Amino acid sequence: MKVRFDEFVFDSEARQFRAERGEIHLSPKAFDLLRTLLERRPNVVSKADLFSHIWPDTFVVDANLNVLVGEIRKAIGDDPRSPRFIKTAHGVGYSFCGSASDVDAAVSAAPASDVRWWLSWNQHTFPLAVGDNIIGRDPRCDVWLDHDGVSRRHARIRIENASGPAVLADLDSTNGTFIGRQQIAMPTPLADRDVIKLGEVSLQFREWSETVQRTKRIRPRQS
Repeated sequence: MKVRFDEFVFDSEARQFRAERGEIHLSPKAFDLLRTLLERRPNVVSKADLFSHIWPDTFVVDANLNVLVGEIRKAIGDDPRSPRFIKTAHGVGYSFCGSASDVDAAVSAAPASDVRWWLSWNQHTFPLAVGDNIIGRDPRCDVWLDHDGVSRRHARIRIENASGPAVLADLDSTNGTFIGRQQIAMPTPLADRDVIKLGEVSLQFREWSETVQRTKRIRPRQS
């Protein structure tokens, strides 16, 4: 199971939990608790079910569960008094109450390339996929730019589904993220042929649609 919510991506198979700022470390039991809540979302999972999933054949008290919930909330910045993700059903259990989407399902549900997106930089072409596309100097980024003026995780292009739109966001970079000459301070939709500037690096965003693009007719030269 691979699920994205807000800035977070939870991958149960790889046992990884990441945010835009980097990997988030949870204890094994806290990881299993979050996985159970995500799998059963938006339903309330009773304490009895959580105990059987996380501590099979072991007797534990409610305090152990409360500690794990507190660990998750601290990791994701969730306030129990005004929860965005983990909601307490008093006397019953817990539920995941935030908006979340299955990453693999979103990709597989995309139709056969009605729309395609990519970035161009010098002689390089970087295809973009549905979901989060991280741009940065870190070789693990989806779009790797080996340039000193680019932060390790500089920016993100998020494509929600096969219909778009593609939205650019800065990831607290050192030198800022620009569309043309305008520095962006909040997530901003991209249009075909927009020039994205990261430090001293300029990329062109391209969006191709089978229903829009037309081949330019070239008049033959007169000999």
